[in-house]
Amino acid sequence: MNDSSNPSAVRSKKEITQALLTLMRQYPYSQISVKQIIMEAKLARKTFYRNFESKDDVLLSLLRGILREYYAAVYNNMSDLLTVIFTFVNKNKKLLLLLDKNDMLYIPLQCINEYLPELHKKFFLETNPHYYLFENLDADYIMSFNIGAVWNMISLWIRRGMKDSPESVKANIKEYISRIRKKPL
Repeated sequence: MNDSSNPSAVRSKKEITQALLTLMRQYPYSQISVKQIIMEAKLARKTFYRNFESKDDVLLSLLRGILREYYAAVYNNMSDLLTVIFTFVNKNKKLLLLLDKNDMLYIPLQCINEYLPELHKKFFLETNPHYYLFENLDADYIMSFNIGAVWNMISLWIRRGMKDSPESVKANIKEYISRIRKKPL
């Protein structure tokens, strides 16, 4: 993907991304072609390829941008991670439901896993209030464990149509965590 900040390129990227999302509401992702995206966006083929390599590149670009916002929110509110997580999911509900409809909920997890080394650098500093949890442990394993657990919880919530309130899911998780703390492993 071309990372140009030229206003015309930014506008074209946005139009291409919106075209893909519109098409995903109507057709399975696997049946959508670059040609359809171009026609929906009403842009020239060269404009698409100047900004993206493929339809997958469009989707990955969108997800990586959304996840950058999520990481910033997590970094700024380490004390209430569950609220940050559910705010993120609610804000991106339509996209996540589209991904679920296309059996593609694994893609955000892949994007998160790509970012693990950067997360490690930012979050595992002694100034982090949760640093003590990782002290003398292999942080990569612990991060993967936590991210996998959280993503599976989010995926289940999405597959259930996000009908349970975020508060009830958070309460369930908090109760589970409090029970773990009471019993040694």
